Formats: sequence, C-alpha cells, structure tokens
Amino acid sequence: MQAYPVFTITSLALVLVACSPSVAEPTAPSLKSPTASPAAVSIRLTAAQKSSIGRKIWQNESGGKITGLTHWNDGEEFPSLGIGHFIWYPKGFNGRWTETFPEFVRYATSRGYKLPAIAYSPDCPWPKKTAFQRDFNGPQLTGLRSWLAANINIQTEFIAYKSRAALPKIMKAAPAAQRARIQANYNKVASTSNGIYALVDYVNFKGDGTNPREQYKGSGWGLMWVLMDMRNVPTGQPAAAEFAAATKRCLDRRVRNSPPERGEKRWTPGWHNRCNGYARPF
Repeated sequence: MQAYPVFTITSLALVLVACSPSVAEPTAPSLKSPTASPAAVSIRLTAAQKSSIGRKIWQNESGGKITGLTHWNDGEEFPSLGIGHFIWYPKGFNGRWTETFPEFVRYATSRGYKLPAIAYSPDCPWPKKTAFQRDFNGPQLTGLRSWLAANINIQTEFIAYKSRAALPKIMKAAPAAQRARIQANYNKVASTSNGIYALVDYVNFKGDGTNPREQYKGSGWGLMWVLMDMRNVPTGQPAAAEFAAATKRCLDRRVRNSPPERGEKRWTPGWHNRCNGYARPF
C-alpha cells in the first residue's frame, strides 16, 4: 500500500494522510537536510515556524494589516475574513468558490474558542459591500477584527487542517493516470521548509482543485492542477521552484479562460508575487 507524506506543525500534528492506520509516522528529518524516503515525507515545524507561516499568510492576503482582517474586494459578492481571507456568503448567494468562514468558526468553536456573536450568524449579515463598508468601524466588525488579530494561531491551525485534508481528496478526485505523478511531485515539494509553506498557503489561497465549480472551460487552478502541471525536476529546492512556476502557469491559464467582465488580469501581478515566494527559502 502507498503511504502519503505527513508533516507536523508544532502540536497540531498535521498528518496529511496515511494509507493505513498501521502505518507509523517516520522520524522527522531535518528541515535543512531532508532524508525521508519519497514515499513518506515527515517534517516538524517549531512554534516559531508556525507563527511565521500564519503571519506570512496574513501578509500575503492583506499586507499584515488589522483592517485587512475584514475585507470586501471590489467586484466580489462576499467579504473575506481573517488572515486567510476566509470567504463568507450573504444569504441567497451561492458562488463557485468554496465558502470557508463558517467552516473556520465551527473548527475554532470545537477547540474551545468563543468568537464574537456576529460570527455565528448562519449567513454573512451584510448583503452588499456598501452595507459592509458603512459598518466597517462599527462595533460588530471592529470586535471581529480585534478577535481575529488576537487569535492568529487558531487561524493558522485551521489553514493547516485544510491542507491536511487536501491530499486524500486530490488522490481520490484526480485521473488515475495522474495519481503517481501527483504523489511524486507532492513529496518533492514537501521536502523543504518553503515547500511545506507553499503547500499550506496555496490550498488556502486557491483551494485543493477538487471542486468542479472552481474551473473555467474545464480547467482548474487549485493544488491538484498545479501538481499535475509540474515538470519533472529533482526533489528539494528545484521542486519548490517548479511548484512556484506551475502555480503561475495555472493562474495565468485561469485568467485567459476567465469571463472578461471579471477583469481577473488585474490580479496577476499580486498572484505572481505571492507564488514567487514559494521558490525562496522560508
């Protein structure tokens, strides 16, 4: 049986997936000199590294600004909240993107966190950006921003949880002929600290790629599509660099295939800048 890679972010025990309960987690290799076999990569990150990943994601999404923790992009039908810009749909809207803020609220609550009351609303209570902006400095959004700024770790752990769930979903959804390639590329990228950051960040950034609604013209851009797009390169930093290049290729294809009225080309410089960071040592 095939074993998939695992890695741990401090006490989170971020097990990406194991094929059988009887498969033991291998000894964690050094971040600088990974030695695990290609079949089962295990990397342990310190509390400081977990904090760094969370703050890096926050920087990626909104420049590390507290005001960016409650944001509504122009041209979108929903706000984006938290360090990972988890999306929250207003009542009656059902978009193509995977809604994540309610899932985060359930995750944090199940681990003993108490969020501001507004976060437990079944739908985003602001139907439009104009209403959201009117309330931006009101008590509800101010209180929510304060809570999010004070609870970075649980948001990082949620992002890591989503990454943990990504690989088994990808392996199930991917074409059978691509699964070995996906597994090999994942292992290669996961052999470096910046590769681990890339895998965690990209799932939060653009999804795992298994949602058929997150496609244009039959082509997606989430993690599954990136791993299929990667060229054959050696493990380690060459794989991290190729992962960065593949994310940009997939996102450029998304822009080309996107409806012109969405104007997605305006996001390309920021997306490329974020993806370039995957190639640099973390």
